[in-house]
Amino acid sequence: MLSMQNPPTSASTHDRIPADRKRKHPRHSSTSAAAADSIANAHKQQTISELFSNSQQKPLDTRVLSPSSKRLKLDSPAPIASPPSIPASAPLPPDKMYSFPTNNTVDLTKSPGNSPRKTAVRTNKPNFNPHLGARKLVVKNFRPQAKTDPAIYLNQVWEKLDKALAVVFKSEKLDFSLEELYRGVENLCRQGHAQEVCTRLEKISEKYVAEGLRGPLLEKLGNKSVDLLRATLTAWTTWNEQLKYVYWIFCYMDRSYLLQRSKSLEDIAISMFRSIVFEDPQLNPRIVDGACDLISADRSGENLDRQLFSETVKMFHKMQVYTTSFEPRMLELSQSFVAEWAVRESADQALPEYVESSVRLIRSEMERVEIFSLDSTTRRDLLALLEDHLIEKRKDRLVNQDDVADLLDENKAQSLEQLYTLLERRRLGSSLRPSFEKWIDDTGTGIVFDDKEQDDMVVKLLCLKRQLDTIWKVSFHRDEHLGHALRECFEAFMNKTKKTTATWNTDNSKPGEMIAKYVDMLLRGGAKAIPAQLSSIASKSVTVAEDDNEEIIFDEDTEINSQLDQVLDLFRFVHGKAVFEAFYKRDLARRLLMGRSASADAERSMLAKLKTECGSTFTANLEQMFKDVELAREEMASYKSRMAERSEKQSVDLSVNILSAAAWPTFPDIKVIIPSDIKNAIDKFEVHYESKHKGRKLDWKHALAHCQIKAKFPKGNKELVVSSFQAIVLLLFNDLGADEKLSYQHLKEATGLPPAELSRTLQSLACAKLRPITKHPKGRDINPTDQFSLNANFSDPKYRIKINTVQLKETKEENKETHERVAEDRNFETQAAIVRIMKSRKTITHAELVAETIKVTKNRGTLDMAGIKRNIDRLIEKDYMERGDTGAYNYVA
Repeated sequence: MLSMQNPPTSASTHDRIPADRKRKHPRHSSTSAAAADSIANAHKQQTISELFSNSQQKPLDTRVLSPSSKRLKLDSPAPIASPPSIPASAPLPPDKMYSFPTNNTVDLTKSPGNSPRKTAVRTNKPNFNPHLGARKLVVKNFRPQAKTDPAIYLNQVWEKLDKALAVVFKSEKLDFSLEELYRGVENLCRQGHAQEVCTRLEKISEKYVAEGLRGPLLEKLGNKSVDLLRATLTAWTTWNEQLKYVYWIFCYMDRSYLLQRSKSLEDIAISMFRSIVFEDPQLNPRIVDGACDLISADRSGENLDRQLFSETVKMFHKMQVYTTSFEPRMLELSQSFVAEWAVRESADQALPEYVESSVRLIRSEMERVEIFSLDSTTRRDLLALLEDHLIEKRKDRLVNQDDVADLLDENKAQSLEQLYTLLERRRLGSSLRPSFEKWIDDTGTGIVFDDKEQDDMVVKLLCLKRQLDTIWKVSFHRDEHLGHALRECFEAFMNKTKKTTATWNTDNSKPGEMIAKYVDMLLRGGAKAIPAQLSSIASKSVTVAEDDNEEIIFDEDTEINSQLDQVLDLFRFVHGKAVFEAFYKRDLARRLLMGRSASADAERSMLAKLKTECGSTFTANLEQMFKDVELAREEMASYKSRMAERSEKQSVDLSVNILSAAAWPTFPDIKVIIPSDIKNAIDKFEVHYESKHKGRKLDWKHALAHCQIKAKFPKGNKELVVSSFQAIVLLLFNDLGADEKLSYQHLKEATGLPPAELSRTLQSLACAKLRPITKHPKGRDINPTDQFSLNANFSDPKYRIKINTVQLKETKEENKETHERVAEDRNFETQAAIVRIMKSRKTITHAELVAETIKVTKNRGTLDMAGIKRNIDRLIEKDYMERGDTGAYNYVA
């Protein structure tokens, strides 16, 4: 017997089939029972199993017929019935030794699955001819034969599919089995009908989309574009809902046939709706305009149908028409809208309102892009479009000098910040520089040359500087170009010179003088002397300091140092520092000699700042002044110690400051008759000093002296702090009665003061707020005919009273003298610079010499071109240099 699962690869010697026995066998895998019985009766032979029943049986070969993995798996045949046994003692005749069945050929082309399992039974065959050879073993295909016609089966299945699609496209209730339809499509695809199924599905779907979806939309062409868009979106939603069932039914075709061709049912369905409905010449422009109309309604202030617009954007993305149809049309309409809006708003609104409206428009457009997840290309192109029309093409309007000046005048930091931020979108923030520079120059020049408000110049400049610094930091985001413009403009207008009465017709810069006087006011008065507007601004600047991560603690010393730092910011812009030096030295001398400094630490701090800013050469004389004061204190301590050793008592408590003339400013010598007690004390000190320091001569400056005297008034005793001149005048009233008077002429002869100095002294004593003497007749001016008496009604709540000292205030004559001396020193410094240049260059042209001179003398103060030319001529006259034949200057050794 042969097994179908494990057929033998070759026939055994004992199982050969004679060649004359070869015949065709039926397709069944085994011989029927009736045929086996007829053959057994005809031949009366025994099988090989019976012949060799006494021998040991070998198992059949179970090797696989073919290594192909695609062969159908067949069931194993039923076990073979055991043949009847033959007695071992019965001998067999020779012709009965070998016998083979006549119908043992097996048809391998028939699957055992198509017929019931049967057992092949070997039968005994007569007339065995061993010499005829084996029969031929024929192996046929395993391919199953179709039971029905494939075309008929295709039509049967499609008929069911067609009915199912009709129900789906009508959105009716499903009355069929999706699994049955899925199996039908799978069988068709396995039988090679996938292409036909796909073609039929496309045709019926196209027909439905054209008639069932596009048809109703064409009937609504007369409606608004938004309504047509809404209907299209409804059709799109319906189509997607119906496609779910189509995907379920034709899933096998989608995953096998279409996938191999890089297609899918979803792509085919989307492409079908896009080509038939969306790309229809009548529907396409209306659908796109409907989406754009939603945006236009939102821009005009109407309520935007957010859900409709969001679903529309999703539909455009799904159909892949966003960038080809919607985006270009939307940008085209946006460009027209923005262009008209920019022209209208820029003409009708002021600059701050236009900037605010533009910022608001850009913000709303970008918010719409973010909310509805529009493409990045849309955001980019729309933003470029907005910036082009609102900023680039309106640049002249945005940087208009008059409008920017109005914002700066009103200190609208927020509006300026919006303006700068708007311009900076196109890197145009620095285009504000011309307007910014012009406003700074005009405002600063007006402050510097305002003759009526000279005393408030520094306060106004500090307020201006702080305002502009805040605008630069907060509004202009520390723009580098605008920061340079701010510094350059301050440097320009603060060094402008004009020969006016304020500078006594000299080329000196007024800011240098006023800065020195402002520093003197701070160092004399302390924190109380800081102007109110600067203090309030300082408190408001805490926020800015916090933004810069600076920790500021406001106490008295800190605030004074803060004010000094701000003054130094102005001082850095001044080129002619010689003017500042002259006035600062004079004021420092007054503070040191009269003890009017509010804080010694503040004085030292200011000196250190000046040294850092201008160098040690600039502050050498100032440092010497401080040293002289310290040495004077040691000298007075030594003098008083010696007087104590001698047990000598002084009638007055004398304190003397000995100064080196080279370091200190020059003060005028004013003749005055010193009272005898004071004169004796002065003479004793001179003897002591000359005995200690040989060859030195003391030159007394009584105009700088001050005194403390005790006065007895009818209403109480007081201690008066007065100047030396005031003390000399008051001492003349000691021996007078209550009704006695002294004439102006008598006071002049008794004090020996010049008329101008005497008039200022009497005015401070008799015409000020505190009046220890009375003027007759009353008035504010001192006349030679006036008479003076002791004020018997003088009183004050304080015991120690400070009488205003006129000499603490600079007079016009002193101011004029200082300016003229500075101008004269500048000429000497210019000549010295020219000589040094000529000595190093030997020969130089006029233009080069002027340029070098300006460069060298810039820090101390530069003369104008005419002044430099005059000093060159003076040096030629003094034979320091000469004119050459070529027009150049030659140095004369």
